[in-house]
Amino acid sequence: MSDINRVLRLAARPKGMVQDSDFDLREEPRPELTKEGQVLVRNLYLSVDPTQRGWIERDSYLPAVAIGEVMRSFGAGRVVASNDPDFAPGDLVSGMVGWQDHVVLPTKGGGRPTKLPPGVPLTNALSILGLTGLTAYFGLLDIGRPKEGETVVVSGAAGATGMAVGQIAKLKGCRVVGIAGGKDKCDWITGELGFDAAIDYKAEDVAKRLEETCPKRIDIYFDNVGGDILDAALLHLAMRGRVVLCGAISGYNDASALKGPKNYLSLLVQRGRMEGFIILDYFDRVGEAFQELGAWFQAGKLKDRVDVVDGLENAPAALRRLFTGKNTGKQLLKIAEG
Repeated sequence: MSDINRVLRLAARPKGMVQDSDFDLREEPRPELTKEGQVLVRNLYLSVDPTQRGWIERDSYLPAVAIGEVMRSFGAGRVVASNDPDFAPGDLVSGMVGWQDHVVLPTKGGGRPTKLPPGVPLTNALSILGLTGLTAYFGLLDIGRPKEGETVVVSGAAGATGMAVGQIAKLKGCRVVGIAGGKDKCDWITGELGFDAAIDYKAEDVAKRLEETCPKRIDIYFDNVGGDILDAALLHLAMRGRVVLCGAISGYNDASALKGPKNYLSLLVQRGRMEGFIILDYFDRVGEAFQELGAWFQAGKLKDRVDVVDGLENAPAALRRLFTGKNTGKQLLKIAEG
């Protein structure tokens, strides 16, 4: 095990698209255990998520990453040293590890790692069986409350959360329409994932296609992008329709350019509901979600796809992929062999 810890620290608040120069790659001494109730983890995979763009610009549901701090990131790795009898060297764990090779995590209270079950690949544990799967599960089922036969539309449908939302909606007996960017992504969600229809927002008129693909209008719109697509979905909302606000990636690089919905009066006319949520609010219920997600996955009813970039030094580039549409499925960064 190397005595060096490569670390990416925030060097500047980004202006627009994240740049490599917004981060400072350093070689620092590897952290060591200093007291009981700690584990030293060698990070193997890092989760790359749109919300990270917000974390480095402003306070939100979490404080902004401070200049000079290690870039915040969820990830998974292997325990290499432990001062807690409940964790042994070799255990695979996930947690908030940051953009770095090694991290010391507390094993009690906030920030403690989650021990991963044997046989679950790390890539799946950070995707369909991780935070993105949980986000889809609780956002759709608790906020959207789908009923059999309803029409569910999800934007960012070929991304980590969107692909899970659509599949869970199908398992609940819904008609599912996905909005994605590009023919390949649209073919993937209607082919392999089983969505009923797809709309290519890069090549098609979204509002017109929503009218065509949702003849009974939209009962649930799961929003990952905001902006004009949210507005188009509101225009086609069904009576008692629900809008689940999960993200607004269209405005993350320039918050001043994010448009408010001009069609919000559809909520009044259709007696609709629009509600946001944060997955942190559901951490006391992750057991029930993991049980059902795991059963679906083992039975082949939920499919997963990951997009892996190699090398810690490429973390900023991996984050940019989310905003240029280059990734399909869950974006991960591999930084070491397991």
